[in-house]
Amino acid sequence: MSLTYVKPERIFLRNHPQFNEKWLQDKIADDPSILGLGDLILKDRERLHPKAGRLDLLLQDAEANRRYEVEIQLGATDESHIIRTLEYWDIERKRYPQYEHTAVIVAEDTTSRFLNVIGLFNGFIPLIALQLNAFKVGDSVSLVFTKVLDEMRLGLVDEDEEVQAVADRPYWEKRAAKGTLTMADELFAGLKALDPQLDLKYNKFYIGLAKNGEPSTFVIFRPKKEWLRVEVRLEKTDEMDTRLEEAGLDVMEYDTRWGKYRIRVTRNDFKKHEELLRELLRKAHENAMA
Repeated sequence: MSLTYVKPERIFLRNHPQFNEKWLQDKIADDPSILGLGDLILKDRERLHPKAGRLDLLLQDAEANRRYEVEIQLGATDESHIIRTLEYWDIERKRYPQYEHTAVIVAEDTTSRFLNVIGLFNGFIPLIALQLNAFKVGDSVSLVFTKVLDEMRLGLVDEDEEVQAVADRPYWEKRAAKGTLTMADELFAGLKALDPQLDLKYNKFYIGLAKNGEPSTFVIFRPKKEWLRVEVRLEKTDEMDTRLEEAGLDVMEYDTRWGKYRIRVTRNDFKKHEELLRELLRKAHENAMA
């Protein structure tokens, strides 16, 4: 079947008689994945915050304890939009500290001045800016969301938190299974050959690495009863996505906050794809040492 080129016509929703902010909220609420932020589910909309107004959308990651406070602005961004978004984010993170929270600003026009202003917060406040483009194609309307500002990762909070949450090998043998621990041991042996100063560091929530006694979490292991979750800090690329997909590995949603690929590995997966897994770990080690 041949395809025909159709030039899309950009339309602006701010003054459109049909496609208003409520319509846009409905579309995002029906399918949050259109934002391009991963596998998200709708937690709430028009969420009332006493004395602060209503949060447009509250979304939650289906795989992680992370929530997104989303504010929509048709037309150009302005100061009140920034303040409102950050205020809702602050209220939610204080009310529900068991989750990681990210503020998300959606607007049709993200000016350079606006990006400069919110860039001052980035790194201290997890903040994402999405530019919305609406296009008319024939008798249909399409929405495209482009990330113009991503949240910046500063230090590794989990390393600091885990200092007081230490565990040991017997703890993990009870919590997981010796078979999944063995996979972690075998993958770690490859890293140890590259860097003899590395050691396993047993924490209550994961098994990490330490170099000369200092945490080094470019790779962490989360053993379960039936499989091992390997988290590798690597930049997300189309090439690596394709290789993992073609290998048939069970790849979870990419962790954008910490910049990690997350892979669930069974014993059969390990036997078939051991070299690919070792390559991922080598690349992560090279990046960490660079």
